[in-house]
This record gives sequence, structure tokens and C-alpha cells, in this order.
Amino acid sequence: MMNDDLLRSLYDDMFGSSSGSGRGSGSGAGKNNGRGTAGNRSDGRKNTARPAGRPGTDKSKAPAKKPTLSEDDAVKNAQDALSEAKNLLKDMDEQLAIPAGPGGSDGGAEAEAPQEPEKDPMEELDQLIGLASIKSDVKELMDFVKIQKMRKDQGLKSVPVSLHLVFTGNPGTGKTTVARIIGRLYKQIGVLSKGQLVETDRSGLVAGFVGQTALKTQEKIKAAMGGVLFIDEAYALTSNEQDTFGQESVDTILKAMEDHRDDLVVIVAGYTAPMEKFINSNPGLKSRFNKYIEFPDYTTDELEQIFYMNCEKYDYVVEEEVKHQIRSLIVLRKLQQLENFANAREIRNMFEEIITNQARRVAAMENPTQEDMMKITLEDLVERKEDDKKESSDKDKKDSSAAEGASGSSESSGEKADSDSEAADEKTGSVSEPADRETDGRVSDSTKDKPAGDEPAGNGSADSDSK
Repeated sequence: MMNDDLLRSLYDDMFGSSSGSGRGSGSGAGKNNGRGTAGNRSDGRKNTARPAGRPGTDKSKAPAKKPTLSEDDAVKNAQDALSEAKNLLKDMDEQLAIPAGPGGSDGGAEAEAPQEPEKDPMEELDQLIGLASIKSDVKELMDFVKIQKMRKDQGLKSVPVSLHLVFTGNPGTGKTTVARIIGRLYKQIGVLSKGQLVETDRSGLVAGFVGQTALKTQEKIKAAMGGVLFIDEAYALTSNEQDTFGQESVDTILKAMEDHRDDLVVIVAGYTAPMEKFINSNPGLKSRFNKYIEFPDYTTDELEQIFYMNCEKYDYVVEEEVKHQIRSLIVLRKLQQLENFANAREIRNMFEEIITNQARRVAAMENPTQEDMMKITLEDLVERKEDDKKESSDKDKKDSSAAEGASGSSESSGEKADSDSEAADEKTGSVSEPADRETDGRVSDSTKDKPAGDEPAGNGSADSDSK
């Protein structure tokens, strides 16, 4: 439409105005003004002016002339039309959910990579190493909660069940991992709306000022709504009877558990004995937490599986002759920490120490291959820090021995100098004074700052003459 208007305007400018200018004002329609006939010019070329009788030559009957479109306006109109077309295409892409490819309307942005589908939480639970009793307890709990939910949906009476849990056991036994899976399972069966896990401890709940603890605890509860609030080492909240801040946090949590019992699950975790004391310290806690799950320590075989799982995850390969040494290290660490062994956490630390040693060894190579960067050898199991300490101790011993030798040599030189001085005094018949020549507790100026044995041989006779 815009191009038609532009061409029409140009046509009117070229032909409409020229026909009017070809006629003099006040002259007849066929007057040639001395330029020959109406159809021919005096120079022999045809006259391009329209005849008076052709339609459109009468200005009074011609249609109204549209305003002329300048070149800048035409370019602007074209740009506006192109911009509108781009916006229209962009809106169509968004409605159809078509990702813009390279060079698309978004300036070449690449489409986002599709996310991997989330694993089924029950399948993820089954894939965990060990924890056979935990898996059984969780499945039993899920079956019970699921049936009660179905009974309620069918209009049947359901037994009130507490969804809140107490996890007990040593650190590194998978408590946080299982809590995260339970949150997703609760969402799957329709008990929770979101199923996310919010992990915290005393530092995330208690503030240092009166009245601020309740607000800080409420923030965590708000973040956990629709999911699971996981409180690690929860007994720290009431470890001191005089701690009013911790008790304020506990009271706030208990109120939220009652007000939002249909869309909030609280899981408290920690060592077995302190957790039992914590739950029994408050009637409100005891009535709401009636389901305990004990997390046992991992066996040596399970810890070994965890180590090799980390190796596989990060592309490391252990030499066959080194594998029995790996098991020996695990057993040794477990025996050294019988009370509070960190289980999987300790194995993770051991793995990081080994790959750190491996990185130090490989870095010393001139051109390490891919196999070199993946392989874990017996040398990587050696604790380098102990070697460094031993070398430092040996060096200190050598330095100490050298210092003792120098000290002994100095003492020998001093004894020899004293002996020479006594011999000189005997020759002159004088009695030698003490080396420091103390007089009323002060050092004589004559011998101050003089090294032993440097006195002139005639000192004794000079003293004799003065007497």
C-alpha cells in the first residue's frame, strides 16, 4: 500500500504538473505559442504536452493531488514496517514456543539445552549404597501415608499421622540425602505441594538479639513451606536451659508445625543420645515427633563402594595392586575414630587427599598423558605432610647438633685462654683477679668489653708496682 501511494505521487508530479505548465495562463487549449503545431515542436521533435481534449488536462476536473512523500519519510515508513514484521514474527515464535536458533530474531542467541528428566525418588532411594533398613522404613512410611491420603480422598475416615521425623546417627550416614528424597516422595503422593528441602541449623534459626530469633526462624519456615525443613544438630537449640533464644526458636517451629501441618514437614537430625534428650525436653516436641529412623554406620565394604563411586564419578582409575591398600586405609581410619566416625564424609576427605597427591605427582611430569591424569598409584596414597614433617625434624636435629658443636668449641677456647692467663700470672708472682674484675658489683672499666685472654702479659707486674 505504501509503495502504491509513493508511485502515484511520483506519477502526478511528473505528468500532472507538466500538462498544466504547457498551457499559458489565459491562452487557449490548442495554442502553440509560436512553437509549431500542437503535436510538433519547432525543433522538429514531438511535443510531449497532452492535447487539450485528453481527459485529465482540466484542473477543475482532476482529482485532488496527494501530498508528496519525501525520501526520508519513505525510508522511515519502510523501517517501521520492517520493525512491525519482526515483532509479529517474534510474537508468533513465543506463542508456538519455538526456540530462536542462530541468527534468529533474538540476534543469534542459542536455544537452551534441555534439562535431564528428574529421577523417580523411590528409584533414587534404591540406588543409594547400603542403608537397607532405612529404605525399608521409608517405603513402609510412604505406603501408610499414601493409603491414608487415598482413604481421605474417598471420603473414608483416615488415621491422623505425623509426617514429621527424627533422624539419629553419626554424621555422613546419608540423613540429608534421605530427607531430600522423602520431600520429593511426599510431593509425589500429594502430601506436599512443592517437596523442596530447606536445610538449616542453630545458626540459621537463632539471632543474637531479643525478639529477632522468632523473625529469623519464621523466614526459614516460609522458605520451607510446601516442602521439608531439615534442622541438623537440632539439640543445639536447647543444650543450655538458660538459653532463651533457642527456646524461642523451638516455640516458633512448634506453632508453625501446628498451623501448617498440611503443607509443612519438619525433620530434625543429630547424634542418637542428644536427640533423644532434645525430644524429651519439651512435651510439644515429643507429641509431634513420634517416628524415629536410626541411621547405622556404613560397613567397610560399603565405604569401599563409596570410594570407588567417587572415582568413577570424576574419571579416576585405581591400579589393581593398590586396591587392597585402599581398603586398609579405610579400616585404619575407622579404627582411629570409633566414637564419631564420619562415614561417607570421611571417605570423601580421603578421596580428596589422594587425588591431591596424585595431582602433585602428575604435575611434575613433563608431558602427562590422559592415562597418567586418571591413574591412582601406590605413591598417591602416601601422606606427603608426614614426609615433610620428618624432613623438617631431621633438619632441626642437624642444626641443633651443629650449634652444640660450635658451643663446645667456644668453651674449649675460653678454658685455654684462662689457662694461659694463669700461667702468665704465676711468672710475675701476682694473683690473678676474676675474669670480670668485679668491684662493688660493677665491672672494671679497664677490662670491660675486652675478650678473655687478650690482656697484655705485663698486667700483673703493673698491679704489683701500684701496691
